[in-house]
Amino acid sequence: MTDDTIISFTPIGFVKTNATKLPRHWSVSQEKGILEIHPEFAPALRDIEIGQKIMVLFHFHKSPAFNSSYLFQTPPHRPSSRGVFSICSPIRPNAIGMSVVEVTSKDEGRIGVKHIDMIDGTPILDIKPLVTGQRDCPSAE
Repeated sequence: MTDDTIISFTPIGFVKTNATKLPRHWSVSQEKGILEIHPEFAPALRDIEIGQKIMVLFHFHKSPAFNSSYLFQTPPHRPSSRGVFSICSPIRPNAIGMSVVEVTSKDEGRIGVKHIDMIDGTPILDIKPLVTGQRDCPSAE
């Protein structure tokens, strides 16, 4: 791979929410929303279950373009700046976010979730199961 390698992603769906004020992190959020998955990917939701925690990878589509002035940022809850790779800022070299949400409902290509920290219209890049230990790992023996 070289520095001029281009990587592109196509959203598998979009977030829908009526939330007007989202928390800065999923770990403190009680907000709810819907993950609307495009019909061609909807069959892959088959084994997702209500009550399950899933990871949602998404694009920070409203963030400004990254430049070197964003290498260090001061989070609102910290007294001093920190390197971008040690904080959860949406302003990143690659505007990719990750949240852990809990499934509250499922219908066709729509997954109801809580603990969202994404805004309405956020492009969803991928969904993965939350694996916290060996017993959760689908490939564990």
